[in-house]
Amino acid sequence: MKNGRHIIWSNDIDYDDWREDLEEQYPDLTETERMELMYEMNGDYLDDKRSNLDIQLSRPILVVGDLGLWHGRRMGYKEIPSGNIRDCLYSERDMDYSTWYVDKNGDFRCDAIHHDGTNHYLYRAYKDSVSDTQKNSTAAPPPVRILQGSPADSATRSPVFTAFSSPADRHRCRRDNGGNYDEYI
Repeated sequence: MKNGRHIIWSNDIDYDDWREDLEEQYPDLTETERMELMYEMNGDYLDDKRSNLDIQLSRPILVVGDLGLWHGRRMGYKEIPSGNIRDCLYSERDMDYSTWYVDKNGDFRCDAIHHDGTNHYLYRAYKDSVSDTQKNSTAAPPPVRILQGSPADSATRSPVFTAFSSPADRHRCRRDNGGNYDEYI
């Protein structure tokens, strides 16, 4: 765990962390060839993570983004209509580095660095009890405040959104004091 984060996958990797194992397993390769192999292996690990997170939810996934654009920071959102958690592990733009992780509060997030700045994504799913009217509301959902850096204050959680619910065999991250808010990853 790094900085209170449980890293799911990252392509921001350091050869020094891999050097000893790669030199031992591939002594005939040059350092450049071992570095290329490191990136290839790390890409294979991403495919493994997608397979492991092939968890189908009963509803779409909402991605709330704090976007670093050439003309400043902007907020945005999109839906992942498939509702499958593995589909969160894809970048849409040409990202230099992407890191998916679960933060110290149990929130599933991604930091994606690109040539204009850094995008910060927070993944949520609608609660089963939410109506279409609530989904289409123009009011900014409280998870945006958490995304913008306020402490993990359960009072700012929206009644419309929840973290991913999951079968009982998944690791439980947090249960809110209100009793209606469970988070699983």
